[in-house]
Amino acid sequence: MPPPADTNAAPKLLKWAEGAAVAPRPAHHHKEMLKRLQRLADGKSDRLMLLMPPGSAKSTYASVVFPAWYLLTHPKSRVIAACHTESLAAHFGRRVRALVLEHGAATADGLARDDRAAGRFATRGGASYFAAGVRGPLMGRRAELIVIDDPIKSIAEAESAVMRDSLWDWFRAELTTRLTPGGKIVLVMTRWHEDDLAGRLLASDDTWQTLRLPALAEAGDPIGRAPGEPLWPKWEDTAALARRRLAVGPRAWAALYQQSPRTDAEALFQTGRIGVLEAEPACRRVVRAWDLAATTAAEGRDPDWTAGIKLGRTEAGGFVVLDVRRLRGGPHEVAETIVQTAKLDGREVAVGLPQDPGQAGKQQVAWLTGLLAGFRVAAGPETGSKITRAQPAAAQTEAGNLSVVRGAWNRAFLDELGDFPGGRKDDQVDALARALAMLADAPARRMQLGIFGR
Repeated sequence: MPPPADTNAAPKLLKWAEGAAVAPRPAHHHKEMLKRLQRLADGKSDRLMLLMPPGSAKSTYASVVFPAWYLLTHPKSRVIAACHTESLAAHFGRRVRALVLEHGAATADGLARDDRAAGRFATRGGASYFAAGVRGPLMGRRAELIVIDDPIKSIAEAESAVMRDSLWDWFRAELTTRLTPGGKIVLVMTRWHEDDLAGRLLASDDTWQTLRLPALAEAGDPIGRAPGEPLWPKWEDTAALARRRLAVGPRAWAALYQQSPRTDAEALFQTGRIGVLEAEPACRRVVRAWDLAATTAAEGRDPDWTAGIKLGRTEAGGFVVLDVRRLRGGPHEVAETIVQTAKLDGREVAVGLPQDPGQAGKQQVAWLTGLLAGFRVAAGPETGSKITRAQPAAAQTEAGNLSVVRGAWNRAFLDELGDFPGGRKDDQVDALARALAMLADAPARRMQLGIFGR
């Protein structure tokens, strides 16, 4: 590890940034960023999270100015920069390299002649910089400073539990293992989802120092703004932000601009109240309810899922999701899955099916019921809006009466509930609503839904 820099002799970061001829000139929020980065460089913290909206020039100062200054003032230091794509990492690398070349030209810290690539270069003083895309190869690299800038590239990636898990695994198992003992990490990003990288770190590691600056100030603003005051009025004033808010909608506004992804209080389902059980409890009655789709996935198409929720009512009167089955397939694949799942569940588990309006819906239910010979089948039309049907399940959630058994399906299930009704998918929500109706009012529902048996 390189010796600590002489912070008395080295130019302070803010002073250096103001003289570095970087556009835009440091605004109030940039100066607060630079103050936090200076504290990290001085060893007063080693984990710093900078959370700001798009267009706030956070990357200019956190991913360009700061790394360039750090390389020039910390002899023999090694810096790794990571972004959501390799091309963005190289873009930042070129800007860092240009600053190092300009401000280190007259010193021993200018660029070494033999290593000047945009994403990989070294100074004559022995410091080095390496840029990579998220999940890019890092083997053989070590760093005293890691800067992660916007590791998520799109809303589709943010909404994918698989992609969030992949990013988390890469961060923990690959990126952080490149850090030397006593090294520092800066995460600068716009929030996308409550379970994004920042969200997971905030939930699991209290050692991070955090600067969260929403587009419109809230009470207790870190830079002293009055509530409702814009972050950077020269860039977007209050009127411009009002138009932006209307254009993007409430959920994206809360996440991307206010750096506060949807909270449980803003969602129909308060997923924070859903307990996770390590084993199945004793249940006095169990059902499996389905929401049906019959379209296969294909390139450029994002069809609905067929989802089957296995729900039990415990001896204490609570409800527990025991299992979730999901697939995208044609009618015969869906039918085969429903029948095979029923056989695995056992004949004591009633099967709930929705009946679409019209003759085709009746024929589908009759066909599936015939395939389920020997099982209890409850089928009936959907009535009311999706929100109306989901409200009883949401009420049980709010009361703390809904739990899940730990399983690989948990995250996708909880994500969908948490996103409802603003999310892209609601198949599991619909299936849960039907399952709860079957359990909560079984005698009345028996007449309403109709019970078929063979």
